[in-house]
Amino acid sequence: MYFCVRTKTDINRLMKHFFTYFLFLAVVIFTMPVNIWAFSQQPISEKQSLERSTEKKEFNTGELVAHHTSDSHDYVFEWPFFHYTIHLPVILWTHKGLSIFSSAKFKGDNEGKVVVTDKKGNRFVKIHEVIYYADKVKPGEHVSALDFDKRPLDFSFTRNAFAILFVFVLLFITVRLSVKAYQNPKKLPKGIAGFIEPIVVFIRDDIAIPNIGPDKYEKYMPYLLTVFFFILFSNLVGLIPFAPFGHNLTGNIVITFVLAMFTFIIVTLSGNKYYWKHILTPDVPKILWPIMVPIEIMGMFTKPFALMVRLFANILAGHTIAISLVALIFIFGSILISPASAFFVIFMSFIEILVAFLQAYVFTILSALFIGLAVEEHEEHQHETAH
Repeated sequence: MYFCVRTKTDINRLMKHFFTYFLFLAVVIFTMPVNIWAFSQQPISEKQSLERSTEKKEFNTGELVAHHTSDSHDYVFEWPFFHYTIHLPVILWTHKGLSIFSSAKFKGDNEGKVVVTDKKGNRFVKIHEVIYYADKVKPGEHVSALDFDKRPLDFSFTRNAFAILFVFVLLFITVRLSVKAYQNPKKLPKGIAGFIEPIVVFIRDDIAIPNIGPDKYEKYMPYLLTVFFFILFSNLVGLIPFAPFGHNLTGNIVITFVLAMFTFIIVTLSGNKYYWKHILTPDVPKILWPIMVPIEIMGMFTKPFALMVRLFANILAGHTIAISLVALIFIFGSILISPASAFFVIFMSFIEILVAFLQAYVFTILSALFIGLAVEEHEEHQHETAH
């Protein structure tokens, strides 16, 4: 998808690369089990449930933030005077094999009160969007995300998977409209293509070429374009506060984990002999190798970890602040606070638009930098050192 290339053949070829990466990315994220992202989920004890049912329910900002930023087995359309829930399919791998049923069977319960029995006799409960075996979980028990004896492996098509599909449709429409603008080489691009072209040229000229090199950058351009536009569109979609928008995709650590893993895999597979020599036999006295080699190997994993956490933390923080500002109206219990709350929410929204572009840029340039370090040649440098 290089818009500086005017031939229809090259544009179509690069578009295929773009969607190859994106489809692979989408499939991997679709099949990521909910078990991975649910490390921090803890069931509510029986005593706490009783207290909540007998006492007057107070407004809880933490629960509101968690509800809007976490994944879910249901997709809720919330508009003024309109509320509709789409019950997504629950796909579980259990001790008795594959189990598929609608999330509607849980009847909206998220505290383990409704027990669902499938056709194979498995009994499930849902607590904080995590599905457990009903006969193996006790109230208040803290179950590890890797304890598959007490919870099935969850491959459900969740709200985030629905959101990825929605972002894919937006990207498909955007790319198709941009490609059509270049089918007539005599006309200058305008509309969506006029907006997309400077970004693509910027990624090529200011990110890919300086960091990877003029001879090797083309091989990695499809990935860099894909990851940039996927993050950008996901960030922007999350800023629109009504369905089918408002998703917290890049504020979910599973999504950022998969993106970072793609960069890690590409860097690892692209590493040349100089890259591995620097890691396994660093240019220091051999007596220091037992110290330097583990540090270098650890550095291989800290780089994608930094990519994952930076994107996740920045986007989640923005959503959390925006929701908390709206929650001030309910915390103070007065509509008089609404003008100030609305002003700061709008102010934060403009900042979040900047952050949406900035985080897409940071992730892409760091990915290009890590790839460049892996493919960098050192022959000339070594020749000069020898002389």
